[in-house]
Amino acid sequence: MRFTRLTPLVLAVLLLSPLGAAAQEETHKDHPRFSGMPNYAIGNDDVQDFGGFDFQMGPGNPEKHVEGKYWKIDYAVKEGQRKAGPLQIGRNYTALLVTKGGKKIFEELNAGGGSTVGTMPIGNGRTLWLQVDIANSGEIYSLTIVEEGEMAQEVEFTAGDLADALKTKGSVTVRNILFDTGKATIKPESAGTLAVIADALKSDETLKIEIQGHTDNVGASAANLKLSQDRAAAVKAYLVQTGGIAAARLTTAGLGDTKPIGDNKTEEGRGQNRRVELVRK
Repeated sequence: MRFTRLTPLVLAVLLLSPLGAAAQEETHKDHPRFSGMPNYAIGNDDVQDFGGFDFQMGPGNPEKHVEGKYWKIDYAVKEGQRKAGPLQIGRNYTALLVTKGGKKIFEELNAGGGSTVGTMPIGNGRTLWLQVDIANSGEIYSLTIVEEGEMAQEVEFTAGDLADALKTKGSVTVRNILFDTGKATIKPESAGTLAVIADALKSDETLKIEIQGHTDNVGASAANLKLSQDRAAAVKAYLVQTGGIAAARLTTAGLGDTKPIGDNKTEEGRGQNRRVELVRK
């Protein structure tokens, strides 16, 4: 269980404070796909564009770590209202998942509380994970929800960072070089990252690199190999034509889906595998 038992006094403070039930309903929101149970108000919520959580998978099974858009929403029964039982709360949510094409993964509920976990597909190969934790015989419960997804890279490395990493580590994985799906056409939003690579090469005229293309395992291996080769060649052409780097300083290699660094069974893992790597020569 992830909840600690709350005393009646603590519950009263939660529901009767200036940020009590009425104010909470104004400042907090349900998840877009799930409402709260009748007679319950949100006591607290935490929404993160990218977060992670370890979901319970049942006795004897390791927890499942999932990353993506994250919600943690805590509910408490409103003052003077009738509470629902833990089985009623937990199964309301997992039954909803099943009606949406999902499934219940784990359930351990009794009259005092407990937890249940389920998943459902949400499109583009992604999965929503939900864990319901219930305590105080149903007086309080929380939803922890993660919609699988990749983190948006918002902090850029500098030319100096890149040059130092190549010198010390010998290779760097670059994720901000983006391509049209199934093609070797570089997207315009990749220009900033490519400019940094060019600047790093200009700062050290002895630096030579191999540009390696990698894919996930979706599709035929031969097609993935060709795509990775074409993408590596496209990066080289850009650095030569736009970045002003001598072609002799750049070599290319396409490795297709042969060098995965993530689990190709998940969208997160496939996203990790679709990458460009720079290797010092």
